[in-house]
Amino acid sequence: MDGEHNSAEGNPQDASGDETQRQFSRKTVLRAALAAGVAVPAAFIGAPALARTAKTSGGPLEPTPSCHDGDEPTIPQTEGPYFKPNSPERTSIREPGYPGTNLTVSGYVFGLACQPLNRVLLDFWQADDDGAYDNTTYRFRGHQFTDAQGQFKLTTIVPGLYPGRTRHIHVKLQAPGRPVLTTQLYFPGEPRNNTDTIFDPRLLMTVRDAPGGREASYDFVLRVPGSKPTTTPTQPTTPTTPPSGTTWAAGTSYTAGTRVTYNGQTYVCLQGHTAQPGWEPPTTPSLWQAA
Repeated sequence: MDGEHNSAEGNPQDASGDETQRQFSRKTVLRAALAAGVAVPAAFIGAPALARTAKTSGGPLEPTPSCHDGDEPTIPQTEGPYFKPNSPERTSIREPGYPGTNLTVSGYVFGLACQPLNRVLLDFWQADDDGAYDNTTYRFRGHQFTDAQGQFKLTTIVPGLYPGRTRHIHVKLQAPGRPVLTTQLYFPGEPRNNTDTIFDPRLLMTVRDAPGGREASYDFVLRVPGSKPTTTPTQPTTPTTPPSGTTWAAGTSYTAGTRVTYNGQTYVCLQGHTAQPGWEPPTTPSLWQAA
C-alpha cells in the first residue's frame, strides 16, 4: 500500500504548460460534476484526486495518487499512541474556550475507479494548540461519514507541535465492509517536515489563509474496487436504540458499549453510529469488537 506513484502520472512541476492545464481542466470538471450531483463524464474518469491542485503560491504540487484502476491508494501511516475509540459523531472538533487558529479541512473520498464513496467513516484525532492530546475526554476527537458525493468537512484548529513530530492530523477511514485505513495529514512549509521520520509528502494537504483562520483540503483514495458510485442505504426515518444483547440490525442507532449478537457471535460497540448495510460487526473493526 505504500508504493510509489504510477510513473505514467509524472510530476506536474516537470510537465509542460499544456499538460498542466489539461490536468487542471479535468480536475475542475470532476469537482464541478460532483458538486452539481451529476454523472462524471467518462473522459474524466481517472483524473488525479482533486484537493491538491496547486500550492498556496507558485506551481502545482505533486498530485495525490490517481484514482483510476491500477494506481496506488492513499498510503497508510502509524496510528501512534494516542488513538481512543468511542469518539462522538460530529463534524466539528473545535473546542470552545481552547486557543488555536481555526482550521477547516475538506475533500472527497474516492475508490480505485475514481468514483466518490458514500458513508465512509472518518475518525479524526489531533493535538491541541499546546501539542497535547486529551486522553481523558474527547477534546479534538470525533468521527463523521462522507455524504452521497463522497465529501467530508472537518472544523478544528491547527494542531500544535510536540517533541519529535511535525504538525499533523490523524485519521482512520473505513468504507462499508472494507478494511480500515489509518493515516496522517500534513501541512506544507513546516520546518519539521524535513526532520520528522514519519512525514511523507504524499500526505500533504493544500493549505491557504482564510477569513478567521485557515482552510485545508485533501482527497483520499481507498482500496475499494468497482466502477459505480455507492448509493445511500435505505434506513428508517427515526433510528431506534435497542437494549444490549439484541441482534444487530441495519438502521439501528448504537451507542458505545452496546452488546449485540450477529451470526451467534457477541460484539461490543466501540463507537456510536447508525448501522448501515455493509457495516455488519465482522466487517467493521473500527465500530465493533468481538466479545
